[in-house]
Amino acid sequence: MKVRIARIAKRMHNKFRGLYWRQMFVTVGMVLLTLFLLGASFFSLSYSYARGREDEELAAQARVVGQLSVSYLENGRYLDMEELQHEQDFQNRASFAATVSEVDFLICDVKGHVLLSTDAALSGLVVTMPEDMTEEVLEKGITSSRTDVDGLYPNKRFVVGVPAVGETSQEPVGVIYAVSVTTSLENMWSGFIGLFFMTAFVVLMISFMASSITTMRQIQPIREMARATRRYAEGDFDIRMNDYGRDDELGELAASFNNMAESLQQTERQRREFIANISHELKTPVAAIQGYLETLLANPCLTAEKRTAFLEKSCAQVERLRHLLSDVSTITRMDEGRELIGKEPVVLNDLIDEVRADMELRPEGQRLRVNCDFRGPVKVEGNPSLLSSVFRNLADNAAAYSGGRDIFIRLLSDTAEACTILFADNGIGVDEEHLPHLFERFYRIDKGRSRKLGGTGLGLSIVKNAVVIHGGTITVRNGERGGLEFVFTLRKHS
Repeated sequence: MKVRIARIAKRMHNKFRGLYWRQMFVTVGMVLLTLFLLGASFFSLSYSYARGREDEELAAQARVVGQLSVSYLENGRYLDMEELQHEQDFQNRASFAATVSEVDFLICDVKGHVLLSTDAALSGLVVTMPEDMTEEVLEKGITSSRTDVDGLYPNKRFVVGVPAVGETSQEPVGVIYAVSVTTSLENMWSGFIGLFFMTAFVVLMISFMASSITTMRQIQPIREMARATRRYAEGDFDIRMNDYGRDDELGELAASFNNMAESLQQTERQRREFIANISHELKTPVAAIQGYLETLLANPCLTAEKRTAFLEKSCAQVERLRHLLSDVSTITRMDEGRELIGKEPVVLNDLIDEVRADMELRPEGQRLRVNCDFRGPVKVEGNPSLLSSVFRNLADNAAAYSGGRDIFIRLLSDTAEACTILFADNGIGVDEEHLPHLFERFYRIDKGRSRKLGGTGLGLSIVKNAVVIHGGTITVRNGERGGLEFVFTLRKHS
C-alpha cells in the first residue's frame, strides 16, 4: 500500500512539476495575493469611512439629546421617560433619530451615573458608565469605541459619548452616550466577505482560462523543442520546429533551432560523405598493395626485375596511403580542435623557400619555377605546420594539374592587421563550373588522372580550413592569361 501511494505521489509530482503547472501556480498565487491586498486595503478604507460616519451620526444624535436634556441635568432632577415624553420637541427629534438609525441613549451625570436610558433592558438597573470613558468625554469633548461597556451588553456595540453643556454655566452638566443597537458594520463585513469570495472566484476563473491559453501558447513551442532535441540526440536531424508565425523570443528560438538542425544535418551528411570517401580512397591503395603482394606470393619464380617492379609499385601505393592518412589527420585536427592549435610567430618567406627547395627536388615533369614577389619579410602569428600546408598543397596542386611551368607568389597588401597573398600558376586553368567546388573534400575534376598522380582530393580543402583558422578568407579564379589564381588573407594576430 505504501509503495502504491509513493508511486501515485511520484506521478503527481512529475505531472505538476512542468512549466505549464508552474506558470499556472504562479499566476493563481499572484492573483490571490493581489485580490487579498486590494480587498484588505478596500475593506480597511471602507471600514474606517463607515466607522467615521457611524461615529459622526451617533455623536450628532447624542448632542441633540443632550440639548433636550440639559435643563433637567442643570436642575439635578432624575429624568424619566414620562417627563421627556411631555416634551414635544424632544419627542419629535427622538422620532427623527429613530427613523435614521436605531440608537439607545444613556443620559448620565458628570460622575457617569445613568440617570435615564432608552434601552428597556436597563430599566430598573443602577448603571454607572466606566470611569475612563466619562473622563475622556469631559477632557476631550467626545469618546468613541466599540465595547460591551464592562459586560453591560452581551456583545460589543459602538458607543459615542458627548458632554451636555449647561446653557448658563457653559460647563459640562452631564454626559450623553449614544449606543448603536444595529450591526451595520458587521453586516458590511459579512457582505464584503461574500462579495470578496465571489469576486475572487470569478477573477480566478477568468485568470485561469486566460493564463491557461497564454501558457499553452508559450509552452507548446518549448515542448516541441524538447521533443526535437531528443530527436537530435538520437541522430534524427530532419525534424523542424513550427514557429507559429511568432516574431518574439520563442519564434527566434524556433528559428535558431531550425538553423541548428540544418547545420547539424549538413555536418552529419558531410561526415558520412567524408567517411564514405575515405573508405573508398583507402580501398584503392590497399587493394593495389594486396594485389601486388598476392602476385609475388603466387609467383615465386618471377624475375628479380619484375619482383622489384611490383615492390616499387607497392611502395608507391603505401606512400599514397601515407599522404591520405596525413591529410585526413590534418583535417580532423582542424575540425575538432581549432582552439587547441598552437600559434607562434611565423615568417612566410621561410615557408616559400621550403616550397622552392621542394620543387627543385621533384622529377622533371613536376618541377615548377617558384617566383616570389615579397618586398621584405612577412611575419604572422599562426601554426607553422598549417601555414606550410597552405603553400605546399597549392604548389602540389599546380605541379600536378596546371600543366604550366611557373608558380607566382605575390604580396598584394601588407598591413598591421593582415596580409593578402596571390598564389598563381600559368597553366590551363579549369572550367568555370568547377571553380565553386574546388575546396570541397574529395572533389576532383579528373578522378582517374588524380589517382594516377597520387592526389588525395583533400589538398585544397586543407588549404581553405587552414586559412579560415588563421582568420582569413580564400577565393579562386581563372587568370586573364590562363592558370588559376588563389587570393587569400591571413591575419597577423589571433
